[in-house]
Amino acid sequence: MPPRLRSLRAHLLALWILLLASAAATAYLLVEFYTQSAAVQVAQAELQVARACREIGDRYAFFGAGWTGSVTEVDDALKRQLTDVVVTALASHPGVEGGIWTASAGSAAYAFPTYEGTGPKTDLPAAEIDTIRRVNAESFSAERPVATRRASRTQTLVVQGCPLRGPIQGATAWTMARVYTDQGRAYGQLVAGFGFLAATVLGSALLLGRLLLLLGRRIARLESQLGRDADADGVPPDGDLPHLAPTGLRELDRLVEALNAAGTRLAAARHRAAEAERLAALGQLAAGIAHEIRNPLAAIRLKAENALASADPARGRAALDLVLDQVARLDRLLRDLLSLTQPRRPVLAPTDLGLLLHDCAHLHEDLARARGAAIAVAEVTTERPLVDAGQIRRALDNLVLNAVQHSPAGSVVRLWAGREGDRLRIRVTDQGPGVPDSLRARLFDPFVTGRPDGTGLGLAIVREIARAHGGQARLAAPPPDAPGPGATFELDLPWTASPPPAS
Repeated sequence: MPPRLRSLRAHLLALWILLLASAAATAYLLVEFYTQSAAVQVAQAELQVARACREIGDRYAFFGAGWTGSVTEVDDALKRQLTDVVVTALASHPGVEGGIWTASAGSAAYAFPTYEGTGPKTDLPAAEIDTIRRVNAESFSAERPVATRRASRTQTLVVQGCPLRGPIQGATAWTMARVYTDQGRAYGQLVAGFGFLAATVLGSALLLGRLLLLLGRRIARLESQLGRDADADGVPPDGDLPHLAPTGLRELDRLVEALNAAGTRLAAARHRAAEAERLAALGQLAAGIAHEIRNPLAAIRLKAENALASADPARGRAALDLVLDQVARLDRLLRDLLSLTQPRRPVLAPTDLGLLLHDCAHLHEDLARARGAAIAVAEVTTERPLVDAGQIRRALDNLVLNAVQHSPAGSVVRLWAGREGDRLRIRVTDQGPGVPDSLRARLFDPFVTGRPDGTGLGLAIVREIARAHGGQARLAAPPPDAPGPGATFELDLPWTASPPPAS
């Protein structure tokens, strides 16, 4: 089984799809790496917040070490002292804010000593008060540290609550840090990675698209140059490859140069082959002419010598009759040779095919009747194609005469003409013995005949007439309903419709 062929366009498209798949996989990995990096940052923030919360607890324990009794109300002076405790505890924890919370009065102290604003930050973050209150309440009721995180699109909030042991009833410490996921090195790497991916994918798509467009246009131009003036089978009328212009693409231009060089070699080879064929045809023609002329001349000479040697006037009369017959034979031979070697350019005109076939059948019906055969014309199209009626009539005369001469008694020679697609086909079918296999390859060559009295020029003339019309003559397969082997000769010509009548 031969390998499946794929176009260059398909290969480039597959390459682009692979590039997209690679870009998607790389983007997925970038996102995963960034997610892992963000998770590490959040874990580090949680660790730092927990340490800061314990630090506040240690400072608060030292602060309340000398106190006796319990404190139920926190006044402003105590708040300032507690705030100093928080500032001291958080000074070594950058990015962490926190304070002391009481179950009864809420915030007792707040500080953000590492705040990078224009001044010290002393106000609780309003948006996070509910989260701070909930964490402190959970830590107080559970009597253990409680941590929580709240993630949003741009940041992750980490909050820790720790119960405090000391003089203030219901006191807890809390710390909080913000991890900005849209900032930092990992986020920059993610953005840079996506930017690079977008640039490479877009650049590759544009490059491949431009390459596909250029290749498509250049190849279409080459196809146009190769197909210019070609027939339906893609063959130029002179058989030579056209000279291709450069495309501007180095790889295609190498192919163009190779095709041009091959075309030059092909033209030279065709010229040599045509010259050799012409010389061979001339030799064959000369040998055939010599053979065809020698036989009548030999007969004329023999009869003339016999007439001169005899005193019988009747023998002289018979010799003259034979000489006239042989001269007529030579005249037919020369006339056919002139028709074969000097073909006339067809003069195309609208032609009634039915009338043409009936006239040809009528011309040969006496000969067919004498041989016990008949000639029948099948139903013919009423369209009037453009052909040279005189030349087609002569080709038909040769084909019908050949068919009648090969038809046995009781057989029918059938004529048909019609349109098949864009072709005009004219067929002559007989019910004779058919064409021997030894003659099929050379059937239309001059002086090739299956009859002893034939010149072998009739089918050669038919072939030249068909070629002059841009078509061909051939031995076709017999119709399916044909009785016996028989032979079907066909003229296959281009169908040229007649112009519409002038209004």
